[in-house]
Amino acid sequence: MNNNTKEYGYIRVSSKTQNVARQIIMMKERGIPDKRIYIDKMSGRNFERKEYKKLLAKLDSNAVLYIPEIDRLGRNYEEILEQWRVITKEIRAAIVVLDMPLLDTRNKDKDLMGTFIADLVLQILSYVAETERIKIKERQRQGIDAAMERGVAFGRPEREVPENFYPLVKLWIKKKVTVREAAELCNMPRSTFYAKARKIMEAC
Repeated sequence: MNNNTKEYGYIRVSSKTQNVARQIIMMKERGIPDKRIYIDKMSGRNFERKEYKKLLAKLDSNAVLYIPEIDRLGRNYEEILEQWRVITKEIRAAIVVLDMPLLDTRNKDKDLMGTFIADLVLQILSYVAETERIKIKERQRQGIDAAMERGVAFGRPEREVPENFYPLVKLWIKKKVTVREAAELCNMPRSTFYAKARKIMEAC
């Protein structure tokens, strides 16, 4: 590592209540100063990440970016690969994924084989992660469908729900209706419909 190298750390958790202490310790162990550790506390679904954008503006060809796990970089297979491409190919910074030693692109100019292996491993891992995410969502939907067909009650209802509530929940999960549309058809406040629908998803 040359004298011009600057090391950065990026941490993301999915909510403001989650603890980042473990990830910060990982960065500190590598000597990364506080001013070069960027932290976002928001869901991967919302990728308008303020600190991540600041970080990208700081990276250059002399930078090394440390991330605890590969899914801190993106919300799905395509996003992870795109961010990896931007950082390693456009900005030409190095990336080190701390829980996966093979994903380390340092010395990229000297070791083309190492970079090739890192890129290949990344694509495999990202694909597997995205495939599993899709399977989990599908199993969740199948569980909800089966439970509804059996007439399972999801929790103790605060008040009786209309007959069209469960079919509309299914349509909402499949993104065929909005919360507003489903709530109006059930003659319920949007907040009430959303709260009850979320309980059904969590129960499955």
